[in-house]
Amino acid sequence: MGGTLTVARRELGSYFATPVAYVFIVIFLVMSGALTFTLGGFFARSTADLQPFFSFVPWLFLFLVPAITMRLWAEERRLGTIELLLTLPIAQWQAVLGKFLAAWAFCAIALALTFPLVVTVNLLGDPDNGVIAAGYLGCLMVAGAYLAIGAAISALTKNQVIAFVLAVAVCFLFAAAGSPVVTEFLSRNTPVLAEVARGLSVTDRLAGFSRGVVSLRDVIFFASFIGVWLFANAIAVDLRKAD
Repeated sequence: MGGTLTVARRELGSYFATPVAYVFIVIFLVMSGALTFTLGGFFARSTADLQPFFSFVPWLFLFLVPAITMRLWAEERRLGTIELLLTLPIAQWQAVLGKFLAAWAFCAIALALTFPLVVTVNLLGDPDNGVIAAGYLGCLMVAGAYLAIGAAISALTKNQVIAFVLAVAVCFLFAAAGSPVVTEFLSRNTPVLAEVARGLSVTDRLAGFSRGVVSLRDVIFFASFIGVWLFANAIAVDLRKAD
């Protein structure tokens, strides 16, 4: 794992070397707080939990995570530094995993900075902090799923804007797959596809975590989901590295 961690440290440091990291964190914190306390009706619910926050996180990540991943490989290919990266004494899978872990660590930092919400809910009531911890774990899993998608798409193009738009579109499919509108429509026409859509919905998987239920089935789903997209990422890098 030495090569993987080296790539991860290099990549994570590059985030904070530019204003992009700080802009992402500020936007995420402002939007998560605003949505939780306004549209989420945090005070009106009179319940000491963070359900409003957890319900909005997948939709916030839907736009903010692709903004992180759009440069992961697209920028390397545009600048021609991908050849240099892949000639280092590391395996290709280490480069792919290292970049992913760096982006995941960055999302974990952004989530950790929402701790004032945890402090607030504990001051106002007596919440089950185990449920809150499980919800944060679920949010981190969702971030990992989106990051894996975005990284794979970024490896397919040199254009960061195209990488961003495509990543948002694909992530939206997996976020909205379990929504009532989609599942009801599919149930009326193709019930089998409705069950498939529910099974692939990251928002449905997050719902279990936000209730404090850390199901092995959901953990395996996210691990498999991330693994498949990272494998696709490695294949895309291998196919397009000479472009």
